[in-house]
Amino acid sequence: MKTGVVQMKICDLLENNLHKILYFLDKAKDEQVDLVCFPEMALTGYNIELLQSQDLNRIVLTSLEEVSKKCTEYSICSIIGHPFKHEDKLFNRATVIFPTGESLKYDKIHPTELEKKIFSQGEETLVFEFKQKRFGIAICRDQNFYEIFKKYKEAGCSGVFILAAHFYSPKEARWKIDKNKAIPITRAVENGYFVFLANAVGPHLNMISLGHSLIVDGDGCVVCEADETGEYLLTVEI
Repeated sequence: MKTGVVQMKICDLLENNLHKILYFLDKAKDEQVDLVCFPEMALTGYNIELLQSQDLNRIVLTSLEEVSKKCTEYSICSIIGHPFKHEDKLFNRATVIFPTGESLKYDKIHPTELEKKIFSQGEETLVFEFKQKRFGIAICRDQNFYEIFKKYKEAGCSGVFILAAHFYSPKEARWKIDKNKAIPITRAVENGYFVFLANAVGPHLNMISLGHSLIVDGDGCVVCEADETGEYLLTVEI
């Protein structure tokens, strides 16, 4: 089974983000990838006007339908980060889209203090199965909480996907590179499974993300890693 993560630039324009997601799905198909994960909020970015729009769900669902069509056409399972409203609450969500058109959702359990002004807190972890393997999902700051990853180990997961968008001021982004690489490596070693980190890269909202998306095996070996400026599809056979 070939599994991958995408490191990509995110902007305020959903159309641009969607075009890029579809481009990387084309690339995943060419490289015979079975399962691919995109960064946190990859579909919309942190577009405040869109996040506050009454049409948010309709716009998001319309875009996810385009992604779903590609997944069906290419027999690829994808994980897409985006916002979603439910019962007047806004969630930072990851949707797993299967080639069958079915989908599952995971809402970020541990938003940052800044995010709490906008997003509500998720409550449930998510284990999903694809091609006879089990996987878990976490979003960005969730990586700091060991109990989430322990649950996935107990559920028999082969790996966990972390959707991230590590946007900081330039100086903070620089000194947090090592921290945000060390935590996925630690989680992989603690639990003996793969950890896949899909991070955003580049400027957004007067901040910057310095990439370093990576795939780590259960021994803590970094199988592959992106740099801090480029857009990539990283893959591994598991």
